[in-house]
Amino acid sequence: MSDRRLGVAIHGAGQVAHAHAASWMRNPHVAIVSVSSRNPASAAALIRNVGLDCDVVERYEDVLADPRVDIVNLSGPNEVHAAQGVAAAEAGKHVLVEKPIALTIDENRALRDAVAKAKVKSIVSFVLRWNPLLETVRSLRESGAIGKLIHIEVDYWHGLGPSYVGWDWAHRMATGGSANLLGGCHALDALRWLSGREVVEVAALSNNAKNLYEYDANVVAIMKLDDGTIAKSSVLLDASIPYAFNIDLIGTEGSLRDNRIWAKRLLPGQTSWAQMPTVLPDSGDVRHHPFDAQINHFVDCIREDRESHCNVADAYRTHELCMAIDRSLAAGGRPVRLPLE
Repeated sequence: MSDRRLGVAIHGAGQVAHAHAASWMRNPHVAIVSVSSRNPASAAALIRNVGLDCDVVERYEDVLADPRVDIVNLSGPNEVHAAQGVAAAEAGKHVLVEKPIALTIDENRALRDAVAKAKVKSIVSFVLRWNPLLETVRSLRESGAIGKLIHIEVDYWHGLGPSYVGWDWAHRMATGGSANLLGGCHALDALRWLSGREVVEVAALSNNAKNLYEYDANVVAIMKLDDGTIAKSSVLLDASIPYAFNIDLIGTEGSLRDNRIWAKRLLPGQTSWAQMPTVLPDSGDVRHHPFDAQINHFVDCIREDRESHCNVADAYRTHELCMAIDRSLAAGGRPVRLPLE
């Protein structure tokens, strides 16, 4: 394991990039060597706002050619993630890429294959995998506290309208993708992560109540997992409700509902729901997300030459599920089998 500090280049200087930068700065094994953006003024503002001392680079090609750069942090608009990720992998750089990693099936496959071929390390910002509640729920499910899983439900309810800072690109199909690619993918990834299973069939229905989006803003998907567990996930972008990330795991011996547990095998004297004191995934604010834990994990993976559980190969599956749901919607709710290829 080398003691040399890894060089990080942040490409894309929006709101989430500020949170990424702050987390990189707290890790002693890395140094941010450049910030780049389509708008150099945005890159300069990020450097100023978080107190960095590094270069502003205007061309992405120059970022990839910089020998100081070991890791590229891709946090630009959705539609450029896949192409930029492929280029970074081909340049031999490790990649942190924001979700969604792709907007089409072909892009999804291209990025997965490029990272595998280059043998670089990768991580995708499904950052809620490091949220303390999700870590606790997964641990309880794996321990057998609720018996065999019967049903799992995870929902992403986040009313996003024209006041959202990314509205210009988020509401358009060409740049936002779909309701699940924009935000619901967090719930679908959590469903895969918490269940430890893969989806083999999905059917979905949707509506577009406020007609603010070019795609349907509200989607409900019903799924079958590879062990027979049934599942449901919804994304509601038209919701008039505080941000909500609902989690339900129902088992043969107990159940978990957000931070509440009913498990008489674990708590034999239990007479009502017990509440677990933990940090909930109850805010859409990027400053609430556990980026420190995610980035520290990624740095450890690079330094120890091991793969992340949240790498591009794994995130490929979550994005494939998003695209299967969109395919079901296009077919009027017809069930779609997975994998798609």
